[in-house]
Amino acid sequence: MMFLPIQFVGIRPPYLGWQGIIPRNAARMASIACDTLTTRLLKPEELFDRLDPIRVASAIDRPLRAAVEEIVHEVFEHYSPGLWTAAPTAMKRTMIRRVQDKSPQMIEDIMSKIRSDLNSVFDLKDMVVSNLVKDKALLNQMFRELGHGEFRFISNSGIYFGFLIGCVQALAWALTHSIRIMPLFGGLTGWLSDWLALKMVFRPKEPTRYLGLFTWQGLFIKRRQQVASEYGRLMAQRVLTPSAIMDSILRGPLSDRLYAMIQNEVRAAIDEQAGFARPLVVLSVGGDKYLEMKRVVAGKIVERLPEAMRHVETYAFEALDIENTLKTKMAQLTVDEYEGLLRPAFQQDEWILIAVGAALGFLVGEMQVHVMLAFATNPL
Repeated sequence: MMFLPIQFVGIRPPYLGWQGIIPRNAARMASIACDTLTTRLLKPEELFDRLDPIRVASAIDRPLRAAVEEIVHEVFEHYSPGLWTAAPTAMKRTMIRRVQDKSPQMIEDIMSKIRSDLNSVFDLKDMVVSNLVKDKALLNQMFRELGHGEFRFISNSGIYFGFLIGCVQALAWALTHSIRIMPLFGGLTGWLSDWLALKMVFRPKEPTRYLGLFTWQGLFIKRRQQVASEYGRLMAQRVLTPSAIMDSILRGPLSDRLYAMIQNEVRAAIDEQAGFARPLVVLSVGGDKYLEMKRVVAGKIVERLPEAMRHVETYAFEALDIENTLKTKMAQLTVDEYEGLLRPAFQQDEWILIAVGAALGFLVGEMQVHVMLAFATNPL
């Protein structure tokens, strides 16, 4: 019931049917969990500073050169087919090569401008929340893997607590011989075992000895080192991947600002590198058409950037080192901040889970009553 079904199944949401608690509250849960990530664990500026502009430019140099050559040919053949066809091959190659040679410096300049105002083109929290809300199965997997020990404990707690309460139930039956004991204790078992198990996952925060017999610390708090390792791995491999970060920058809600920045750089590079051919091109196609050609070239280069940036992913994965960064930073969290990574999964609609457990326990008790009455009426 925490995880399934991913989509609502029933007649009329949210009452006549059911949707897993985590998928139903995906936006809220992802946002709460992401608050700790973005305020205490990862700073976008810190991540971006780890990328060497020269290494990035080198990684995409080959695909970007190919893209520039193809785009320049395509645009000139469209806007000035006669001039481009008649132009000497050496002149065309020189013009294309000059723009290509400017590309690495252009990438470095763009990265420098992005670094100086990163928040205007990249929203880390929006990226993480959007991806997790869009992929509820991934959100489920994150909570499952982070809290696998805790969920197993909750599942098994009914056995332990049910046995203890069952012993009290047996004693009450022996003293009263009242069949109403069954549903009463069934509901009590369902309610108390779920409530107690959920509390024991997070409380107490420090190891505490009870009745002088055993020591207990909230299971999730106790597993902090293991959880930190799993959290770092999951975020690095499934959420904060280089491809996801680049996709957010290139296609996210702030991408228009980045495209404007890139287009300005590309237009300046074309003007600077067109050199001796520029007056001839302007004379041939006209000033307005020349401006339009620059805009189209810049737009097509922007369209090809996602494909070119895939060549950076291997380097970026190693340079960002998100997995080890998260492991290290999680050790610096307070207990309350650390608890916030998983606690939202249990807090949201927690009362529903406990109430359903009590209701199911009561129904099982009622079934026991009917079975006992049936045997009393028709003994074997």
